[in-house]
Amino acid sequence: MSDDEFRAAMARLAAGVVLVTARDPDEGPAGEDVGMTATAVMSVSLDPHLLMVSVRNDSRMEELLGRQPLWAVSLLSEDQRQTAGRFAMKGRISDKLLFRETPHEHGDHTGAPILRGALAAVECRTEQRVTAGDHTLVIGRVLTTHLGSDGGPLMYFKGRYRRLDP
Repeated sequence: MSDDEFRAAMARLAAGVVLVTARDPDEGPAGEDVGMTATAVMSVSLDPHLLMVSVRNDSRMEELLGRQPLWAVSLLSEDQRQTAGRFAMKGRISDKLLFRETPHEHGDHTGAPILRGALAAVECRTEQRVTAGDHTLVIGRVLTTHLGSDGGPLMYFKGRYRRLDP
């Protein structure tokens, strides 16, 4: 199977869109917020509560989560398509500027940004990291959850952000 065939097959798997965030304490006196759009996230366990995200090796987020065990995931609503696109862009402007334009607050348990208007958010502490090909699976123990808006989820299907039709 070729890379193109595999990508075409996986494009047919609809996925919810999230923003993975963390606070980099080593960037300046107050630290710096870092964010990354992702679709590879899942609940791993209910006892204990564990959540997994997949991050590309050699990315800023992978490097940060290697030394910063506290992070959060905001489950994006269908109204947050622009935010998802901005944090997914390669060669984008700095995260500092993106967060300045994105309504958020910082989690009480992690200090990580949590997006206002998200369907929910989960704050985690890394329990395990597993290298899997060109990605790292980061498994975190859930410290707390936040329920947000009741809107529909932002989905990713066939290379585009989409709404979930009821």
